[in-house]
Amino acid sequence: MEEPWILAVDLGNGGPKVAVVSLEGEVLRVAFRPVHARIGIDGAATQDAVEWWTGLTSAAREAISGAGAGGGRLHVVAITGQYGSSVPVGADGEPVGDVLLWADTRARDLAREVIGGPLNIGGFAPHKVLPFVRVTGGAPSPSGADPTGHALLLRERLREVYEKTRVILEPVDYLGLRFTGRAAATPASMLASWLTDNRIGAPFGYVEELLVRARRDKSKLPELLPTGAVLGTLLPDVAEELGVAAGVPVVCGVPDLHAAVIGSGAIAPYDTHVAVSTTAWISARVPFKRTDILHQIATVPGIDAAHPLVVNNQETGGAALHWLREQIVAPDDGLLGGGSGIGAEGAAAESLAPSFDDLIRLAARAPAGCEGLLFTPWLNGERSPAEDKVVRAGWLNLSLRTDRAMLVRSVLEGVAYNARWLFDAYEKFLRRPVPKVRILGGGAQSELWCQIYADVFGRPVEQVADPRNAQLRGVALWARICLGELALQDVPGLVPVPESFVPTDAAAVYARQYREYRRLFGRLKGLYHRLNSG
Repeated sequence: MEEPWILAVDLGNGGPKVAVVSLEGEVLRVAFRPVHARIGIDGAATQDAVEWWTGLTSAAREAISGAGAGGGRLHVVAITGQYGSSVPVGADGEPVGDVLLWADTRARDLAREVIGGPLNIGGFAPHKVLPFVRVTGGAPSPSGADPTGHALLLRERLREVYEKTRVILEPVDYLGLRFTGRAAATPASMLASWLTDNRIGAPFGYVEELLVRARRDKSKLPELLPTGAVLGTLLPDVAEELGVAAGVPVVCGVPDLHAAVIGSGAIAPYDTHVAVSTTAWISARVPFKRTDILHQIATVPGIDAAHPLVVNNQETGGAALHWLREQIVAPDDGLLGGGSGIGAEGAAAESLAPSFDDLIRLAARAPAGCEGLLFTPWLNGERSPAEDKVVRAGWLNLSLRTDRAMLVRSVLEGVAYNARWLFDAYEKFLRRPVPKVRILGGGAQSELWCQIYADVFGRPVEQVADPRNAQLRGVALWARICLGELALQDVPGLVPVPESFVPTDAAAVYARQYREYRRLFGRLKGLYHRLNSG
């Protein structure tokens, strides 16, 4: 392959995906390396950043070799991935401690000192949250599961790590450092820190008042660059390791939220996409700054100055099916370990667990609604549209007729019900109806799941081509926009939408069950808090 190509990286929760992408956004070859999270009963959720980089370089060499891409024809490096996680990095550019993931809640009591109080709404004290919301559009979480909580945890309880830390980086910015040697961030990559003035037309930079309120040490924050800037050029030693030319431009990384907007092709204001990845979200570019703190929906710095992005996050999307596959539906194998779970012991080995295609075929045998069986997908608590890290998942209305097909389908339906709950709040946030949505992510590969979303949402759902790799396509095209080679208006013509799903008669069944699902959160919340207290 002698044509110019893009090296695109997507650091998801499950590990790095690396792709060779054409200049037109066609994903030519993908390689993936799994990275497992360590989940502790104390609220810890961590990964190893060195394992990220080792997996990334290995996957990159595989993708480059598999595509037959000429190392001298690399055009640009593009980075996207998870956000709201924190990597403590030392003076030598190496991690000095574990990655604190977006799900780590060990600093919840410390975070409440920053943002909570005796008089609060959903854990937020009005007099403490309003200064953040007014300027940034959001605020640190009282659960401690964000960069504010992570910084407090490092400073107060992981002091040995904190003393060695020169800079705390978001995952995409850590990868940027490894590629270029420069530790820098953008308002987009720092969105979960709520430290930049996100009002349209506002001055660029960190806001000193918010640094004080969040108890952040400015000396450990990265240099701030404009979103869309070129971070630097590819280091010679990294280029040699990958078998490509040094000196190629590396664009500042953006969160998967931003890459998904471009990868969906839905780039006009209010055009909406739904992502079903490990987590799940609903987003669009909008011409306003707004916050709904009760439902954890806000606007954040977007891909251009005039149009912020709507941000929200459901803690469990495709991860629910992943959990079901390894922990519940796997065949009898004398389970002891296996190591393929996301932090849980006793997961079935990869060779023994059924494929996701097998699960989808199994789910298709069950009737819509699964005879009233309901699954609540709060395996890691919830963030949007209700912040509560204590509530947990479960099945309701099991009977002797319930079989594995119903269990699997009910998980697909439960994730979609939860998305509909968020979608209702999202439409109110936009103050306008959403006539259709695009769908992308690993979960969107399933036509059955796309159809369930269409029936549960009660409107057409458009499946983008190659939905699993939509964010890789998106960040590759974004890199060309940053280099001035493409305009945002060129993107829709480069994103095929081969399939559309319209509501069927099953929508009536789902409408009835969704009403009951919506009531469950309020009814069960107190029970979960009593069960999980102490």
